[in-house]
Amino acid sequence: LTCTDDQSRNRRVGLALARGESPAEACASVRQVAEGVHAAREVRGLAQRHGVDMPITDQVYQVLYQGLSPREAVQALLQREQKAESL
Repeated sequence: LTCTDDQSRNRRVGLALARGESPAEACASVRQVAEGVHAAREVRGLAQRHGVDMPITDQVYQVLYQGLSPREAVQALLQREQKAESL
């Protein structure tokens, strides 16, 4: 449901961000905790500590915590050099 149902708190935050709301405004408009907002910070920290490249997580973090616009985040992902993913 997190991706597809409008009852999902994470989806509602994402839709608000896409409409141009700030992360604080988006979270306030949901009026409930969207656990993905906090999880993005924690997952990014774990990935950095373990040297794991997680470009989508990094862009989500930048949108939520560093003021990057969602449009800029998508552009950054699309401009990455293509490479084989490793396990």
